[in-house]
Formats: sequence, structure tokens, C-alpha cells
Amino acid sequence: MFTRIFAIVKKEFRQIVRDKRSLILIFFYPVFMLILFGYALNFDVTHIKIGVYDLEKSEFSREFIKTFNSSEYFDIVKYISAPDEVNQSLVDKSVQCVLTIPADFSQKFYSKEKTNVQFLVDGVNGNTATIIMNYVNAATLGFSQKISADIFAKAGGKITMPVNISGVFWYNPDLKTTEFLIPGLIATILIVICVTLTAVSIVREKEQGTIEQINVSPVSPLELILGKIIPYILLAILISILVLILGAILFGVQIKGSILYMFIGTLLYLIACLSMGIFVSTIADSMQVAFQLSTLISQLPTNILSGFIFPIESMPAPIQIITNLSPAKFFLVILRSVVIKGTGIETFWQQYIYLTIFALAFLTIAMIRTARQRRTV
Repeated sequence: MFTRIFAIVKKEFRQIVRDKRSLILIFFYPVFMLILFGYALNFDVTHIKIGVYDLEKSEFSREFIKTFNSSEYFDIVKYISAPDEVNQSLVDKSVQCVLTIPADFSQKFYSKEKTNVQFLVDGVNGNTATIIMNYVNAATLGFSQKISADIFAKAGGKITMPVNISGVFWYNPDLKTTEFLIPGLIATILIVICVTLTAVSIVREKEQGTIEQINVSPVSPLELILGKIIPYILLAILISILVLILGAILFGVQIKGSILYMFIGTLLYLIACLSMGIFVSTIADSMQVAFQLSTLISQLPTNILSGFIFPIESMPAPIQIITNLSPAKFFLVILRSVVIKGTGIETFWQQYIYLTIFALAFLTIAMIRTARQRRTV
């Protein structure tokens, strides 16, 4: 049994090494994806372009405007002089937010009346608009507290806050998008490579007619599948290491948890992905169909349904059930627990079980279909 498996592994390795263009592409693709997503896909919102429509033009209103100008999150790019310019500035996207200060701004403030300033935020991108609104609310609140404290200090008093809020972002204190995205990228890159390469590898045997020789040989379906997936497991582990090293060098993403736990999770995930590739190869009869089918069942669910970008908790209940069909969903929990949080196995042992069940289910189906196809030869 082991001799036959070793013979298939040896043959597969030779085929991989001989196809140098595909080999270069296999290693180039993860590097390209990592750089593209790492630098281009960024949810951080900084340098928000603000336009100011100051109807009062007093020292007090300028002090308020200075609050935004001195922050790294805001860039005051425009001072508006007429009401028509407010809407026009948002339409031509020269600004993302317009701050309108009323003519009686300081008068109402010092007379202890309620003072309203208006922020018009471009709401086309709801996520960005929410972040901008949170930033301007925080800046306005900070200005109000500072001015109130100054007034009380001049009168010999002191403001005391009944409840002091001390917020700390745990695990990712700087809220860097790359800390969140790099683990997701590893899952995406590995599933695309594993499913596609395995499926195409077996279908290539069908197109070249060599599958007939394998079918009439003493090699069992299990030996054939193991012989086919072992080379790609080793290749995928190398790619995983490459992506992690590049993630650390380019984006400073360090592994805070156990390397062993991560290796076990990665191995289970690779077996699950390769079993999907074997399953695809039992359906497709040409390399073109295998490639398209592999991309469809691997890349699309991983990007949308795994929690890589969109939070699963926010999806409707039926969609949340469907997300269980993507092994990347479970692998992402392991990756983020180990890489970002540095937690132990007690937080993700269920994910090991899910991935094992997923891999065994697809391998069993693939073996049954392979055995059935061989009987029909």
C-alpha cells in the first residue's frame, strides 16, 4: 500500500517540478494577493476631508475649527462662503463632510443655551460615514468638555465626571486593518490553490488518458487520493510559511499564540480543501470545467461567507447556516485566535472537530464516486 502511494506521490512531484510555469505561478499568486489585499484593502479612515461653513467667524468658532485641524483624522480642505457650496462640495466629492457653525454659536454657548452645529456627511459608503460621524462626535465632545473645564477653572471651580470611561481596544490596540485581514488572506489563498490544483491535477489525467492506466492498476481509490493530495499538502505548507513570513515583514503581523496549534489547524484545513478538490475532480471532465468549478466553490464562499470581510453575526439566520459549508469559516477562528489573540486550544478546539468532519465527509464522497467511476470503466 505505502509503496503504491509513494509511487503516485513521486510521479506527482515530478509533474509539478516539470511544469515550471505553473510552479512559478503557484508561488507568485500568494505574494501578489498578499501585497494587493494588504495595501489596497484597507478599512482605516484617516485624513477625512472637511469643508467648513463658518457663519459666525469669531475667535470662539475658530477655536472650535482648530480642534479638527489639529487632529490627524481630519484635513480641512475648504472654507465655504455660500449655502449653495455646501451641497455642491459633497456632490463633486471635494469634501467628505461639511461643518456648519451657526451665527449665534458663541452667544448661545456663553449664555448656557443649547448650541447646535451641523455635520453633513457623505453617506454613500455607510461604513465610512458611520466612522466619520463617530470621529466628529468625539471631537465635538472633547471640545465641549475642554471649554467647560476652562470656564469652571476661571470661576475657581472644577468639573468632576461621575463616571469616567477608560476604553481600551484589546488584542488590536491600534485597530490596524492588516491585523484583521492577513489571517483571512491566508485562508483565502490556501483554499484557492489547494482546491484548484488538486482538481486540475486529477482531471489532467482524464484528458491525457493516463487515468485509464491507473484504473486498471492495483491502486485503490484511497491510495490514489492520498498519493494525489500529499504533494499538495507539502506545497501548501510551504506557501503558508511564505505568507506568514511576508505578513510579518511587510505588515508587522506576528504570531502571538502557539505555532503547534496553528500547524495542526492549518493541516486540517489543507486536508479539507484538498478533499474539496478531489470531489470536484470526480465531477469535472475537463480542466477548464474543473478550474471554473474550483474557483466557484472556493473563492466566492471564502470571501463572502467565511467572516473574512463581512461579520457572520450580522447575516440573516439562513445565510449563517449556509456559512457552515465553507471550511474557511472554521479555520479563520483558529487563525485569529492564534495570530491576533494568542489564546489556547480551549477557544477553538471545536473548529478542529468541524474541519475533521468536513474533510472526512468530502473524502468519503470522493472515494465513493471514484470507486463507482472505476467500476464503469
